[in-house]
Amino acid sequence: MIARRGLLGAAIGAAVVAPAWAQMPVPAGRKLGFAVVRNGSRIGQHLLFFEPEGARLVVRVEVDITVTFGPITLYRYRHRARETWDGAEVAAFEAETNDDGTRSTVAMKREGARLAVQSSGSGNYLAPEGALPATHWNRRMLQAPFVNTQTGELMRPAVRSAGAEALPWAPQRRGERMVMSGAVDMETWYDATPGWIGLRFAGRDGSIIQYEIL
Repeated sequence: MIARRGLLGAAIGAAVVAPAWAQMPVPAGRKLGFAVVRNGSRIGQHLLFFEPEGARLVVRVEVDITVTFGPITLYRYRHRARETWDGAEVAAFEAETNDDGTRSTVAMKREGARLAVQSSGSGNYLAPEGALPATHWNRRMLQAPFVNTQTGELMRPAVRSAGAEALPWAPQRRGERMVMSGAVDMETWYDATPGWIGLRFAGRDGSIIQYEIL
């Protein structure tokens, strides 16, 4: 016969403690994807992959955009980034971008409670406490200044909630619309989890760019 104490000990030993990153809005399938749509036509995709590494979480970001006119390529954009989360805090970040031939790099590393930023576009600096990379999937980035992952610039937009609503391009899906203005003019949507479900902004040429979840 197995003693009751032995059973209790086995149960406690078998208990699994969830890592701290499990409290963040990581998609159930550990993948998040958007079609990038310009004036109603799809021009690319924005993908995020969430990969647990023990107590850490690695988030890989892949963005590919191509604008064409017939057989002619008018614009091409490629962005690759990697976030490493240690528990609920960003431990490191690195990104490379090719914006139609203009290349840039951004790297961040945690130093105490702050991120040390090194970038080809905005130089090197120590970001304020609480600042996060602007990869959008984690709504916490809206609560403090955030770092542009292409240029390395520290952004301080005004942020307000426009309330819950149906997404303009997907009426069957609802989310809270967050409006950024000032340093950044952009609208982004989050569901109740709060997972990232949409994005909209004006392109350099005035065209409307929106992210439609796949």
